[in-house]
Amino acid sequence: MTASSLVTTSRTSFGNASELRCRECGASYPLGAQHACFECFGPLEVHYDYPTVTRELIEAGPQSIWRYASLLPVPPDIASRPTTNPGRTPLVRADNLARALGMRRLWVKDERANPTHSFKDRVVAVALAAALELGHRVLACPSTGNLANAVVAAAARAGIDSVVLVPASLEQQKILTSAVYGGLLVTVDGSYDDVNRLASELAETRDDWAFVNVNVRPYYAEGSKTIGYEIAEDLGWRLPRQIVVPVASGAQLVKIHKAFGEFAALGLVPDTAVRVYGAQASGCAPVSAAFAAGQDVVAPVRPDTIARSLAIGNPADGPYVLDVVRSTGGVVADAPDDEIVDSIRLLAATEGIFGETAVGVTLAVLRRLLAAGQIDPDEETVIINSGDGLKTLDAVAGAVRVPPPIRASLAEFTRTYDAVLPGGDGR
Repeated sequence: MTASSLVTTSRTSFGNASELRCRECGASYPLGAQHACFECFGPLEVHYDYPTVTRELIEAGPQSIWRYASLLPVPPDIASRPTTNPGRTPLVRADNLARALGMRRLWVKDERANPTHSFKDRVVAVALAAALELGHRVLACPSTGNLANAVVAAAARAGIDSVVLVPASLEQQKILTSAVYGGLLVTVDGSYDDVNRLASELAETRDDWAFVNVNVRPYYAEGSKTIGYEIAEDLGWRLPRQIVVPVASGAQLVKIHKAFGEFAALGLVPDTAVRVYGAQASGCAPVSAAFAAGQDVVAPVRPDTIARSLAIGNPADGPYVLDVVRSTGGVVADAPDDEIVDSIRLLAATEGIFGETAVGVTLAVLRRLLAAGQIDPDEETVIINSGDGLKTLDAVAGAVRVPPPIRASLAEFTRTYDAVLPGGDGR
């Protein structure tokens, strides 16, 4: 137990959040920089005394995640503070993709529109608010890329220092887009799980550092709820019947499900059953393997996949993903790298959305679920695109053909055009 784990703060500085509570044994703790239960070492989660919330109050709020501030562990004045103001990303009705898949109604929640082009801006914004309330002046994280981008950007905006640790094998696009913001970027030989172990050791010795996904993780994870809130609001204050979510640590899936339950409990949406599905890459599928085997324990694996943003071999929320999926009648499944790449291209070609490898995983798993009859093509379905394909160009580089240059000649263009589109007349 370090000094930072004992720091607490007043309830008012975290809005309507009331306490931290262990997911396993139910032990309660004051709000502070603590992420594990002292009794059973289970993970802690934020609990609230919810106020009266109406659709009208939310709709009158800012065009960012702070329209849901009353349901997050953040100060009441958060919207006036210097943050990257993520959220309010588009929910795209994907009719072309739906037709290609034989589905009736399909939506893509497109997280590319966030400040650093992934959903991680949401979770970091909430973690930053907690870190500042607790007196931390360094924002830090272990990351597979997107989180590092979000941390360095948020820290720069807030005027504090940042330290991010990433695997040296990460895509260069993600490394460069972290380095550009300044702060300390450390590349580590090893997997994300190696990086995460190092970060956990640092968090025990650096009392003034807030590791967003370690010592302030309970607050950080709550940011993913805003994806679920926005989906419900953008569907006209109702829930979809099915949702497919990529699984890395698993927190995003668990928190989206929590968001749906909160909105229903508050009377903001009808209490509709939503089947929740999890998607993993076959090269890093510990939760999918546990689901298929009917197990409750998720055995760690060594990742080997192009979907590096999902390459967490020992997912912290894996058991809770299993609980959510099983309780809602969903499935956790996985897909190989070739299908991931093909699905990235399919989404781009049908809807003009170039997503990173995580959405390739999500769409590839959706296609597999449809083929296996494990998801209903006639029910309204949402899939999550958690980031921008410009961050993972290497994944598609070998699958996309760029033709050689031609001379600036009408005749040569016509020959090229006719070769690509047989029967074309060049006009």
